[in-house]
Amino acid sequence: MNKLVLIVSLLASSSLWAQGVIEAGKSKSQTCIACHGADGNSLLGIYPSLAGQHAKYIEKQLKDLKLGMTSNGDKGRYDPVMSGMAMPLSEQDMADLAAYYASLPIAHSTTPENVVEQGKVLYTAGDVERGLTACIACHGPRGNGTELSGFPKISGQQADYVKSQLMKFRDGSRGNDMNAMMRDIAKKLTDEDIDTLSKYVGGLH
Repeated sequence: MNKLVLIVSLLASSSLWAQGVIEAGKSKSQTCIACHGADGNSLLGIYPSLAGQHAKYIEKQLKDLKLGMTSNGDKGRYDPVMSGMAMPLSEQDMADLAAYYASLPIAHSTTPENVVEQGKVLYTAGDVERGLTACIACHGPRGNGTELSGFPKISGQQADYVKSQLMKFRDGSRGNDMNAMMRDIAKKLTDEDIDTLSKYVGGLH
């Protein structure tokens, strides 16, 4: 009986230890500020805003980026800058950073008027003739995604960053998407589609 209690206690404590701690993440985020902003909202379009993103998604990306470096790009997700930044991070560091950024509010942004009509059609309906799945199916009507399913929040995200990632999924240089879903979708997107969608999702709050 005592052994059972000890095992349960150890499992409980390890589970708690695996949880991200917001304050710890805040103190560890100092090296992230230059690219992702002091409040998790990037001031440069090429870098993603992390504020309000699902913690599990951030954590997965950090693990994949680290794996991309240790596997020489054969596994996970490789980025010449971020993979190097992820290398010294422990799993607890990743969990803490993820918890911290998830706790921050994303800055308000809008969708340019010239892409609203076309962007709405692509996002909500896709294109049946091309076999193009609607973005809303996974990312939801407001672009909030779902943490349990692993779909990221894309609402309010930097347009330049979204565009670059869609292009990477399309050419296969990024391949850490679940069941290759994003790669399959991106292959059917034209340059115009990508430009429109990347600008459209900014105002989905």
